[in-house]
Amino acid sequence: MIKAAHTLIYSDDPEATRAFLRDVVRWPFVEDARSGSGWLIFRTGPGELGVHPTRGSHEGRKFSHPRHHRISLICDDVAQTMAELAARGAEFSSDIQDMGFGLAALMKLPGADDLLLYQPLHPTAYDLPQ
Repeated sequence: MIKAAHTLIYSDDPEATRAFLRDVVRWPFVEDARSGSGWLIFRTGPGELGVHPTRGSHEGRKFSHPRHHRISLICDDVAQTMAELAARGAEFSSDIQDMGFGLAALMKLPGADDLLLYQPLHPTAYDLPQ
């Protein structure tokens, strides 16, 4: 039986990325001492998985994306969450945008690519009963 999904962030500066997730995002973690001091594994909370097409059209506009994976962080109120994270040192590379599926902004992640922070406008699956 599958119990959870394990997501990975590949970082040019893993110590800075882990410190950001620990200190700014404030995710609980365990330390894997077998992998070396400071090797943190984070509990990310409830999750959901969406599968998006690589090409098609939406609202009369064609789109095309290479195959890839993306990590997005869901919140109840994107403006409030951005303010709380910014007060703890987070920086954002975009303002809030209505992306159709949600109100979203890109948050800079030290040593790695941006994370999408969004307030869903779609039905959510992470809170379905098990």
